[in-house]
Amino acid sequence: MPPTLVDQLDLLIRARTPILWIRSLEEERVVALLGQVADLLGGRTLLEWDFIGGLSGAPNRLGEAARNPMAALDALSGLAPEQGAILLLKDFHRYAEDAGICRRLRNLASQLRQVPQTLVISAPDWTLPRELEDSITVLDLPLPDAAEISRLLGSIARASGAPLASEVLEQLTAACHGLSEQRVRQLAARALARRGQLGLDDLNEVLEEKRQAIARSALLEYCPTEATPADIGGLDALKRWLEQRRSAFGEQAQRYGLPLPRGVLLVGPQGTGKSLTAKAIAHGWSMPLLRLDVGRLFAGLVGASEARTREMIQRAEAMAPCVLWIDEIDKGFGGDGRSDGGTSQRVLASLLTWMAEKTSAVFVVATANAVERLPGELLRKGRFDEIFLLDLPSRSERRAILDLQLRRRRPDHAIAMEVVVDRTAGFSGAELEQTVIEAMHLAFGEQRDFGESDLIAAASQVVPLSRTAREQLEQLKQWASAGRARPASLGAEAGSPFATKPQQE
Repeated sequence: MPPTLVDQLDLLIRARTPILWIRSLEEERVVALLGQVADLLGGRTLLEWDFIGGLSGAPNRLGEAARNPMAALDALSGLAPEQGAILLLKDFHRYAEDAGICRRLRNLASQLRQVPQTLVISAPDWTLPRELEDSITVLDLPLPDAAEISRLLGSIARASGAPLASEVLEQLTAACHGLSEQRVRQLAARALARRGQLGLDDLNEVLEEKRQAIARSALLEYCPTEATPADIGGLDALKRWLEQRRSAFGEQAQRYGLPLPRGVLLVGPQGTGKSLTAKAIAHGWSMPLLRLDVGRLFAGLVGASEARTREMIQRAEAMAPCVLWIDEIDKGFGGDGRSDGGTSQRVLASLLTWMAEKTSAVFVVATANAVERLPGELLRKGRFDEIFLLDLPSRSERRAILDLQLRRRRPDHAIAMEVVVDRTAGFSGAELEQTVIEAMHLAFGEQRDFGESDLIAAASQVVPLSRTAREQLEQLKQWASAGRARPASLGAEAGSPFATKPQQE
């Protein structure tokens, strides 16, 4: 069993680690954890400091060093060298850019190694000054795990006089996974104020709280979707593969020994249904869909992009089980990493490490058009469960897509499609949809319903991507022909520019 955070803190403090940075927004949890550690270490003194209130934890020094960060660093010097103590500085990272404070922290790092006293800084994000990198040990405070949430909800329910049944507590605990302790307390307080007790009626409010957390982050976009696999014409091999993975999230699959599915990379020309597939996966699996625009991860300050990546991962895992849709991943990581000082490479490394090691039920769906721009480490096995090539549709798939588009607009249509299917060779799914819309415009302008002749006329006016971007598509053909991706369709039309060789088993 991995050591708990209390165990890690206990070990670091007993080893006389001089300065710790606990990376978290949850100050109350940090204080509670340090209180537990102080008791484990034989009742060490726990002092706290913030800019407004000054020092607390010692009755004879209450309010000391208020609005004086430099004086706060001298708080430990007022103690006897043999007196064990922990000093928690809140938001102190804001003052570390000052040359005097930075120098004082470096001096303290040397002095505190000789005495049983530890400096702890609580801050969510901080770009460490170069001078302090060797003096400060970083420790992440993860969101509460299932056991912590269960204890918290159970204690609140018992205090309210309405203890929770075990199955209700289990469902509420699972729903609250990924929320901070403070958020869980707020949800519980609202439930008690509304009904006087906790219960399954609170599940919808938990989901709404998670949606609000996503909206506040500005990194992820919550995408409601009604798309289903039935809305996708063709791609039968991909649909079959996804249906097999759908059941792998259940408890039965876990007992069988199956790992949680990691994700899938969808590559292919524009308009072949990659985005629609991501939406259909989420809706078909009854999971929330979170869309990541990779460009949002990159910020101007050094280190801020990596911090945003950590925040994005944390928020995605807070919504688990969910589908994380990384749209056009080639645009974010397809350039030369040297042009941005290596920021994109560091962000990619963080993302890849998480994708390879994650144990949460976050299914990653990445889409890419220019796959040749993607770095090799992203395509290596272990990042995604599979890479699928979404081809330009075959003849049978064009028929299915046209029929689907027509039935959306004329459910009982009897339009002949043989000629139209022949005339639309090389069209993507999006271009076939545009053909139907253009045919409707032609007929509507003459105040009549549309038919086969309108579809044929509309098809002659559409210039498909297979003509305008022939060179780009030829590169994709060469990449896929080496067996690097699985065809999303069961069969490829003879002569298709994207017919792929079968993969070697």
